[in-house]
Amino acid sequence: MASSFAKPLLILSALLLSLLISPSQSATCSSQTLSNNKLYAHCNDLPSLDSYLHYSYDPVQSTLSVAFIAPPAKPNGWIAWAINPTGSGMIGAQSLIAFRNSAGQMTVKTYNITSYAPPIKESKVWFSVKDATAEYSGNVIRLFATLVLPEKANTSLNHVWQVGASVTNGVPDKHDFSPANLNAKGSLDLLSGQSSSGGSSSSSDSRVKRKNIHGILNVVSWGLLFPIGIIIARYLRTFPSADPLWFYLHASCQLSAYVIGVAGWGTGLKLGSESKGFQYTGHRNIGIALFALATVQIFALFLRPQKDHKYRFYWNIYHHGLGYAILVLSIVNVFKGIDILNPAKKWKHAYITVLIALAVIAVLLEAITWVVVMRRKSNKSTKPYDGFSDGQGRQLPLSS
Repeated sequence: MASSFAKPLLILSALLLSLLISPSQSATCSSQTLSNNKLYAHCNDLPSLDSYLHYSYDPVQSTLSVAFIAPPAKPNGWIAWAINPTGSGMIGAQSLIAFRNSAGQMTVKTYNITSYAPPIKESKVWFSVKDATAEYSGNVIRLFATLVLPEKANTSLNHVWQVGASVTNGVPDKHDFSPANLNAKGSLDLLSGQSSSGGSSSSSDSRVKRKNIHGILNVVSWGLLFPIGIIIARYLRTFPSADPLWFYLHASCQLSAYVIGVAGWGTGLKLGSESKGFQYTGHRNIGIALFALATVQIFALFLRPQKDHKYRFYWNIYHHGLGYAILVLSIVNVFKGIDILNPAKKWKHAYITVLIALAVIAVLLEAITWVVVMRRKSNKSTKPYDGFSDGQGRQLPLSS
């Protein structure tokens, strides 16, 4: 029973981990066919917001032809691609923004982003623009443009890309400030076609890696090992042959989950202390509560009364209640963390698949447990007093 129970869990866990560790995007820009039938010298799968950039640079004419492709945050939203000649972020970005105008037609406008305060205003930019068009199909906006760069412009540029959810009175509204949005920037070498994410800052890449590590640790601990440990304790102890194996499996699973969870919790606190103006209060508070409750739960194992102790009943109520509270908070916080990291949708779908599988296993084991318990009670009720019965399943009293 234990081996058949563990095998599907190991397979599902391995699937989830492989998805978490794999890149969030596969290299697909090289297989894209563009509607303008134009061939570009280079294409890059951008590392954030499911975006792609095709481009060709003519150093003689100092022209840059681009095709930027991205899904807007919502169907009536917008996409933007920009060059920043003075920095690596939003301020100073010379932007091309594509969206649907009041007549329902796709349009491309230019914006010089000078502040974070909305609304932005249409304006001239650092480069000249010609042949700027956009189209929307398949939940994706494709922006095409040819830029005439200033003479003697540096061929290594900082570029920024972004997506938004809405447009009000012909003006793109503010975008989200999730990690995916904040990391939508990089450097671009027009001659070699090489690009890097996060501009020239290696600390940005390091922070992204630590966020991913934080997410993986917490999914494995709070999101997987704790639920599996609870399932082991609730159902395997029904079978006498699994005693005391079920207890050691349960304790090992929960202790491992606690150690990994504390590592993930500490990484999260470190990331929060480094955050400049972005605080995820709900996620942080639930994480702190989980650490406190799990610590109390772990230390309570050392105070567990014997089975026949008069306080064992009350200890069981406390232990089970606290365990289920941790289970609910763990799953809620994992989903909050996934929403914050905003990875590829397949990661969230994989975790949901694992939860559904665990729920199905729990339901099946619940049914099996009830059958075993009812049979056990039935056997006890038909057992003769002195090893004898009247042949009809009724016990005979000793005085007969």
